[in-house]
Amino acid sequence: MDILNFFAVNPNVFLVITALVSLFIGSFLNVVIYRLPRMMQLNWSEECRIYLGLKPHDDVEKLNLCLPFSHCPHCKKIIRPWHNIPLLSYFFLQGKCAYCHAAISSRYPFVEALTAIVSVYIAWRFGLTWQMLAALLFSWICICLIFIDLDYQLLPDHLTLLLLWLGLFFSLFNLFCNAHEAIIGAMVGYAIFASVQLIFGWFTGKTGMGQGDYKFLAGLGAVLGWKMLPLIILLASVSGVIVTLTHMIIKRNFKSSPLPFGPYLAMGGFIALVWGNEILRYYLR
Repeated sequence: MDILNFFAVNPNVFLVITALVSLFIGSFLNVVIYRLPRMMQLNWSEECRIYLGLKPHDDVEKLNLCLPFSHCPHCKKIIRPWHNIPLLSYFFLQGKCAYCHAAISSRYPFVEALTAIVSVYIAWRFGLTWQMLAALLFSWICICLIFIDLDYQLLPDHLTLLLLWLGLFFSLFNLFCNAHEAIIGAMVGYAIFASVQLIFGWFTGKTGMGQGDYKFLAGLGAVLGWKMLPLIILLASVSGVIVTLTHMIIKRNFKSSPLPFGPYLAMGGFIALVWGNEILRYYLR
């Protein structure tokens, strides 16, 4: 209680600590973004070999979110803790490996900075409450889904179903909506995109949307309730159209190509989380 009272009296200290902690969270999110799809691919490969009656690989890479320790993908040397300080190490090393001097992707500091900015805003918006902790978990999962979908056009069940179950758990305490709204939100969120894909498939014979999008929207519905689903879909659709048209104009490529929809759902979900009630009240007026 003393710590809570201290943060209540000194909110700026609380925000600074949130920023520092969230930088390291962002570093871990980079690990999830990089490793989780590779872990899934390795698992699928071994499952396919078993299904085809082939022997599993003896030298298959042992990979999880903890092991092996972070290393340079070029020279394979272990990254020392002082070379892995969020943001600072990247700038001190000038974006290069400390050993082989191979370039390090700017994605890593960007994700760390994005995580810190989003986390600090949520801490300022909700204060030191259970809502803040729930909103942080929601935002961190969305950040992982955004970049994995951009890289692989994949929304892993590990994250979308985690969001779904967390949303149902949050609803028991009425953090963002009650259990009734959360359950309907999960059901309707999944059914909306599943129905759209079913109708699209009937008329075109093509797959227009992946099942990961169904589960992601179901997770968003579970966290925020069914009332937020129209707003989330509207925001995601509008932002998707704007970004896609802008990309086509810049690249001068007007051919139809598959684009990930997860990042736009994540943006719509975050806006609905933070400003959804205000937007709906303004609209109804």
